[in-house]
Amino acid sequence: MKHSLTNATASPITNALTIDVEDYFQVSALAPHFPRNAWDTVPCRVERNVDLILEMLDQAGAKATFFTLGWVADRYPQVVRRIVGDGHEIASHGYSHERASAMTPKAFLADIVLAKAVLEDISGQVVTGYRAPSFSIGLANLWAHDTISQAGYVYSSSVYPVKHDHYGIPDAPRFPYLLASGLMEIPVTTMRWLGRNWPAGGGGYFRLLPYSVSRWQIAKVNHDDGRPAIFYFHPWEVDPAQPRVADASAKTRFRHYVNLARTEQRLKRLLADFQWGRADDVFRDAV
Repeated sequence: MKHSLTNATASPITNALTIDVEDYFQVSALAPHFPRNAWDTVPCRVERNVDLILEMLDQAGAKATFFTLGWVADRYPQVVRRIVGDGHEIASHGYSHERASAMTPKAFLADIVLAKAVLEDISGQVVTGYRAPSFSIGLANLWAHDTISQAGYVYSSSVYPVKHDHYGIPDAPRFPYLLASGLMEIPVTTMRWLGRNWPAGGGGYFRLLPYSVSRWQIAKVNHDDGRPAIFYFHPWEVDPAQPRVADASAKTRFRHYVNLARTEQRLKRLLADFQWGRADDVFRDAV
């Protein structure tokens, strides 16, 4: 049974399901093992994995937003067309999966403008949403929000209001907010508990922790805050057969490979337990 609001007569909250469309060799933590100029020589599994996700969404009657790399779209335009053909939202994850925090404003603008143009040309749709790789908008590069607006995007989902070793703005608002440029930022979902924000929006935490934790967190945000959650995962997380990097650090191997074989079934449970829609629909009137 799908979780609902505080009483039996209230309509269930529709949460936003998002997929960051990149392949296993494009993950930031594995960058030392897969130089960007060698990506075209690495076996790509993104098409197979996106097809699996689309099938799951179709069976559940759910819609989602696919934050897609321009690099992937250029090489697999059929993937973009299938996503759009199934009624899902195409959004931008940048072109080359470089962290916004590692780029100059000029290089960042060029990257996200190119990604938007490629995705719009292939999909035939206006791309309004953007997500920075690795949630790489922090206190040191808040200028990136103005650049995203300058590039023509309407919303961003690039801030995670948590403390993390690679990203996060712990004191950022937990729910959508407007910036001076008019850009709407939709932070990845956190749960307020014991005086701090806890990650509740998927990613590695969804794989590493028991499924019941994610279900409890999302239900708590829906019930206690009365707000929709925004949840994310990657296509490579439903692919336990992906090539393994044996010489990656123990920390990286743990974060990347643990419970890959369980993710598909967990996602099916998540799709059954909650209602899911596109980010542009779910948060259309959020601010």
